[in-house]
Amino acid sequence: MTQDHLSLLLEAANATQDAQGWQRLPEQHHISLYVASGGGALTVSRVDALRSNGDFLEARTTRGELFVLALEQVFAGAVEGATSAQRKAGFV
Repeated sequence: MTQDHLSLLLEAANATQDAQGWQRLPEQHHISLYVASGGGALTVSRVDALRSNGDFLEARTTRGELFVLALEQVFAGAVEGATSAQRKAGFV
């Protein structure tokens, strides 16, 4: 992933930067990151904050996990959020 790719991903997620440099996602929105290295793959899901640190990407999840990833090994990201249509009670 390049810095331009990361910027587009954060823009699509409507992320805002906080005082510590974390790009935080709006409430009930998150990103899944797809990472590959040496034939192995890793999916980091439910990311609610990202911070770029040179060649590395720090990803904090909704479960309180912190992943430090090599930016060049991240190949894709998916923005996931709350649906706008609410379910109604009863039969529709």
